[in-house]
Amino acid sequence: MNVGKRIKDLRAEKKINQEYLAKELSVTRSTLACYETNVSQVPNELLVKIAKYFDVTTDYLLGLED
Repeated sequence: MNVGKRIKDLRAEKKINQEYLAKELSVTRSTLACYETNVSQVPNELLVKIAKYFDVTTDYLLGLED
């Protein structure tokens, strides 16, 4: 599984839209969409922020653990 799919699945699990999560992460909705579709790579600092937001590990987001 890839990072983008994990982010999208976590977002769907929490029933929040891209616009809301983008604001929480201080990125644009289109930037978040690019991360979710793996068009762009998530910067490390943002990966940590996403992991904290969803209370998961960066290893989980990277697909190194389930």
